[in-house]
Amino acid sequence: MSLAKIFSVSSRVRASGACGMLSRQANFSSKPDTEQVYPTADAGYKYVNLDDPRMTMKALSDRAAQTMFWTELARGFAVTLSHIFKEPATINYPFEKGPLSPRFRGEHALRRYPSGEERCIACKLCEAICPAQAITIEAEERKDGSRRTTRYDIDMTKCIYCGFCQEACPVDAIVEGPNFEFSTETHEELLYNKEKLLSNGDKWESEIATNIKADHLYR
Repeated sequence: MSLAKIFSVSSRVRASGACGMLSRQANFSSKPDTEQVYPTADAGYKYVNLDDPRMTMKALSDRAAQTMFWTELARGFAVTLSHIFKEPATINYPFEKGPLSPRFRGEHALRRYPSGEERCIACKLCEAICPAQAITIEAEERKDGSRRTTRYDIDMTKCIYCGFCQEACPVDAIVEGPNFEFSTETHEELLYNKEKLLSNGDKWESEIATNIKADHLYR
């Protein structure tokens, strides 16, 4: 095949591809531009290719101003300066920390009642609903007839932080608190027992209670 035939075929392919790049639009009210070289769109379709440059006086003057005075560059500098003087783009972590959502799911904790009694009633709903099977609970009945846990372990290396344990708990005992800085050097340090979880609850109780109160309307 000669080069002339190849160029003619490629030009027809480009023309057919340009005609085919039409996207459906439900509410089409504007009329197609009559100055376009390619075929205009039918009713109900929108032309998505790049339009040919208009030759009106306003369009010519706008393009000349962009070329001569770099108006686009000036607008970019204006946006940059507004952001610089408005607020810093970054924070100085870890000395500065950004805000967290009340729904943030961080390190686990076991809460207590204001009297100091642990909330968990050993219903084992959190253990049953955990998709990663990261929770292990053992329980026994006390002398006063109440049921409490003797063992509450969470393997934090298995946890996927889905929040199902928190949602399943009927007494808001197990929660995922606001702490996200609990990295360790060994695997054993991420095997939380009941004492560790209760100490987390005592440490973060004020923040946890505030987050639960802020989010109670959406639960």
